Amino acid sequence: MQRVAIVTDSYAHFSPPLSVTLEPITVVPNRLTLDGRSYRENVDLSTDEALRMIALRSSTPSVSPPSVSDYAAVYGRLSAEYDAILSIHASREISESWARAREAAHPYQGRCPIHVIDSQSISAGEAILARAALRALDIGDPAESVARMVRGAVDRLYAIFFTEQSDFLLHNGIMEPAQAILASMIGIKPILTIENGVLTPMEKVRTRSQAIERMVEFAVEFTEIEDAAIIGPRPGPSDAARSLQDRLSAEFPSRPFPYMMYGASLAALIGADATGLILLEEEDDELNNEY
Repeated sequence: MQRVAIVTDSYAHFSPPLSVTLEPITVVPNRLTLDGRSYRENVDLSTDEALRMIALRSSTPSVSPPSVSDYAAVYGRLSAEYDAILSIHASREISESWARAREAAHPYQGRCPIHVIDSQSISAGEAILARAALRALDIGDPAESVARMVRGAVDRLYAIFFTEQSDFLLHNGIMEPAQAILASMIGIKPILTIENGVLTPMEKVRTRSQAIERMVEFAVEFTEIEDAAIIGPRPGPSDAARSLQDRLSAEFPSRPFPYMMYGASLAALIGADATGLILLEEEDDELNNEY
């Protein structure tokens, strides 16, 4: 059986976090710049520390993906131990991680196939795809088949967020200045989704309860959910996250909706006070049986 490694960037967040310390998953850290200092995410700075610093920031943080040489070093090490590598990355519309990984993978393709995949998502979305890949590898599927499956799953991956901090959306070009200023002035909470890999404002609400209601409406559009995660900026769920969890459990009694704390890369993008829901729709059996 092939030995296959999985690589991702630290936009990805796993639950429980310990899972990323186990082979065959390797997380290559983004670099977070806070108040003029650069840190490797989850190496030089823990998630708790980073989110606390972002909440108390004197300037808006920025995130840089791993460099080509960072990825090349990881691929070089893994190619000596594994037969193939699946490399799953944050949306190319949000980060340059995929492009840099693709460049770094090129010299290794002759001796160790490296399948570089754009998740068209972030955070738990990447982790959901990595878990799907692990399940397929565990039953002995070859790397090429698993890569094809993961690319197909990208089209079934959906995300919705609401945030209390529109200034992050303004800084990152996600909201227009006039919209962000108005939202901040009157306390409107932007709701965001990911469309074709782009983080996009979908609508605005005035209260958290309205935001939760909209997220539940989003979820119930899907009749079957294969995997899902609720994310927030704290180790344990906030009142909003717990309310969302309770509402979704009532709608989907047999489907767990685990909570996980998101990391500094996502916080730098949408703020350190946001709640999100990321889900993978179950594959259509009728469509699958055509192949």
